[in-house]
Amino acid sequence: MSNGNSPEDERPVEDVSHDVPESVSEDARPTVGRALQQARIAAGLTVDDITTATRVRIAIVHAIEADDFAPCGGDVYARGHIRTLAKAVGLDPAELLAQFDAEHGGRPAPTATAPLFEAERIRPERRGPNWTAAMVAAIVAVIGFVGFSFVKGGDSGGNEASVAEGAQPSSGESASPSAKPKKPAAPKPSDSAIAAAPADKVTVKVSAIGGRSWISAQDHNGRQLFDGTLQQGDSKTFQDNEKVKLVLGDAGAIELYVNGKKIEDDFQPGAVERLTYTKGDPQVG
Repeated sequence: MSNGNSPEDERPVEDVSHDVPESVSEDARPTVGRALQQARIAAGLTVDDITTATRVRIAIVHAIEADDFAPCGGDVYARGHIRTLAKAVGLDPAELLAQFDAEHGGRPAPTATAPLFEAERIRPERRGPNWTAAMVAAIVAVIGFVGFSFVKGGDSGGNEASVAEGAQPSSGESASPSAKPKKPAAPKPSDSAIAAAPADKVTVKVSAIGGRSWISAQDHNGRQLFDGTLQQGDSKTFQDNEKVKLVLGDAGAIELYVNGKKIEDDFQPGAVERLTYTKGDPQVG
């Protein structure tokens, strides 16, 4: 849109002053803005024409032609506008830019890029969690737990195997004092059971008929055959080639059969008895 001014109306008024020496007026060079304005008028173009051709706003064109470069937003943008306007009016942008740099402290120094790239190189890499390693560790932990449970179960089975066949399971040392009797007193062995006791071994059967009692049993080598608590009604049978050593925590609650024969000793309730039996007739060692 035209503001109504013709190029002739915008031509500069000639300086009619006679006070300036002729040598000074010949050497004087127009400013950057004045040179752009004179070239525009000489080309027969209005400010609207320049704005349409270059897309530089009318206010900025007027400010540059008045040598006011503040509306440009900085020297970098001002140099860009000068280059664009110079091409539009047929001037050499290099000469005007050199003049602008001389009048405004020189051309801006380029931004150093090396420190930026250096900082980018040394920036630590952010890594996510290593899920593969976590899964491997979890699998190893599960396998270790299963193996430990298997070995522990095997050890428990070995201890039970040391008890002779026919022995009944023990409730263990951890039995609660308030535990109720699980079954009635064990019946006396029959004649056939007594006759079945091997003559070349010592066989000891321990039955808790009067209440619960802690007992310990070892073979002739001192190997532990059993160490735990028998609840009322429980029985254990032990065999060895030479002898069986017993410790009864409450001898009065225990009934003993050695080599198929009942021991008639008068054990007192609560008494601790240490006994050893061999392959001979029932007798306390």
